[in-house]
Amino acid sequence: MIGLMPGDVVARRKGPVMHKGVVLADGRILHNTPSRGEHVSSLTEFSAGHHVHLVRRACDRSRASAYRARPRRGSSYNLFTNNCEHTTSRVVHGREESPQLRGWIAGLGVAALTFAITRHPGASAAGFAIGRRFVERYAASS
Repeated sequence: MIGLMPGDVVARRKGPVMHKGVVLADGRILHNTPSRGEHVSSLTEFSAGHHVHLVRRACDRSRASAYRARPRRGSSYNLFTNNCEHTTSRVVHGREESPQLRGWIAGLGVAALTFAITRHPGASAAGFAIGRRFVERYAASS
């Protein structure tokens, strides 16, 4: 990928999620993996044979942060508190967050709630009754 600047956020596909990192002053990528924790890699190593996407172009503040960014000592990977998005967000925005993780948790919560509602014995009967009344009204108005 040509034209990357310090502070740019890059990503590549990693199964069902996007793996993110931030470009440092020397062109290498600071990222966080389960096997190595926070570490710095070349762009080739970061890509792991996949296409790398530019996610966010650096603003002046994130570019300055990228010049000073270093892996935190002893910062092992944790899906919920220290994943690749937490690392990238800390460098670029100064706060740790993981929008992908929030989205996955919200999606799983909605799926579990939907499953619970549709599997409840009363829910099926109520849904059938509402559907039947709707069909009866629609048929009567036609």
